[in-house]
Amino acid sequence: MARKKRPEGTRAPNGASSIYYGADGKWHGRVTMGVLDNGKPDRRHVKRATEAEVITAVRELERERDSGNVRKPGKPQTLESWLTHWLYNIAEPSVRRKSFVYYEGAVRLYLIPGLGAHKVQRLTPEHVEKLYAKLQREGHSGSVRMQVHRTLRAALNEALRRGNITRNPVMLVKSPKVEETEVEPFTVDEAQHILNVAKERRNGVRFAVALSLGLRRGEALGLKWTDLDTKAGTLTIRRALQRHTWQHGCDDPHECGKADHKVKACPANCTRHKRKCPAPCPPDCKRHARACPKRRGGGLVVSEVKSRAGRRVINVPEPLLDWLRAHDDEQDEERALARELWDEGGWMFTQPTGRPIDPRADHGEWKALLKAAGVRDARLHDARHTAATMLLVLGVPDRAVMDVMGWSSAAMKLRYMHVPDTLREKIAEQVGGLLWSDEGDVTPRLTDDQRDAVRQLADMLPPQLRERLAEVFPDDDTGAAGVPAVPA
Repeated sequence: MARKKRPEGTRAPNGASSIYYGADGKWHGRVTMGVLDNGKPDRRHVKRATEAEVITAVRELERERDSGNVRKPGKPQTLESWLTHWLYNIAEPSVRRKSFVYYEGAVRLYLIPGLGAHKVQRLTPEHVEKLYAKLQREGHSGSVRMQVHRTLRAALNEALRRGNITRNPVMLVKSPKVEETEVEPFTVDEAQHILNVAKERRNGVRFAVALSLGLRRGEALGLKWTDLDTKAGTLTIRRALQRHTWQHGCDDPHECGKADHKVKACPANCTRHKRKCPAPCPPDCKRHARACPKRRGGGLVVSEVKSRAGRRVINVPEPLLDWLRAHDDEQDEERALARELWDEGGWMFTQPTGRPIDPRADHGEWKALLKAAGVRDARLHDARHTAATMLLVLGVPDRAVMDVMGWSSAAMKLRYMHVPDTLREKIAEQVGGLLWSDEGDVTPRLTDDQRDAVRQLADMLPPQLRERLAEVFPDDDTGAAGVPAVPA
């Protein structure tokens, strides 16, 4: 059915949308969305096979214009193109290296292969939900699906902020469920066994710092002697030492790492890899930068602690302070023994040559320490959980705990503080003593010293107060309840 023509002598108002049938056999629609940066009208064009389709497209553009959520003009960008730009030009310069590696893994392994061909503007919640369901069917854990969810949400939030899209479809998708395993902190006995064995090992005090102060691995390895004030008994956290993965500095990363590309999957009975066998490299693999002659950005990297909560001053317990002084003396002996081989950097925990300790070597030393102490296997980060739990048992106020642990939010205590069995037993005893005491007797119980102090005070009180004191602390045969009655 042909469209009705406008009455002769009339014209459409300025900015009105138009729909017409073109000579190419397609239906066309044009909608004025606003004004371009150069002052010209932002006139959008859509083309469809049928009139009904072009009317729907025109109405959609008009709704975007009227709501104020206008997409930027230009050819629609694919999700692969946007994720690549966001990852290397927006995220990498602005986030910590650990966060970048987290994002990069999700983009490279899951998002680009699963959703990369979609246009960013046309990505729907259903597309995202299908990807999550596929990952679940393939056996990927909830943590992996949550990694994909967080990465895609962050990338599209930036696209939304820049006006590349009018809404973030990930915000309409339920986040994947992650079943977090409860961390079991070390008991006091286990911690003491670890410390006793650590006294006999080189750099053993480094693990005492982890158990008692709760420092992160990078924070502990990044300590220098200038951070320790032995007179004030304080330790200042300023920096972190981490190992970063290398990045290609050459023009063709794929060709550069060609010799290390993994083409075939491992056999079912593979014994080469201790952990899960790595997947084959994609056809355009750009990894394996370790052998690149122009590699950059990797190795041991020292970074300043960025957050205000992370930059903190901690008071050191006196026994730990004495241990650090002894460790300083031992390091002086190593320095004298190494002579010109010693690479002086002022590090508190070093290799025999004075260089800082690699996090990988630190991990191996921790595992060897647990084995030598006869303590169950655990992550080094569990020592941080142990330190936070000890602060809970000691009844340290939340604000002070945040300062010691370097938390920016009190919500972190829900993750790091765990109720140990000893505290549960103590709570049960207190409740039992309150509800099931003999004949409901809740008379205050005093020690022998406290009884003697009460008797001395009784001689100094007026008669009325002495009578009241006798009512509160009645006499009995056993002497277990209070003190004997005080004579008037």
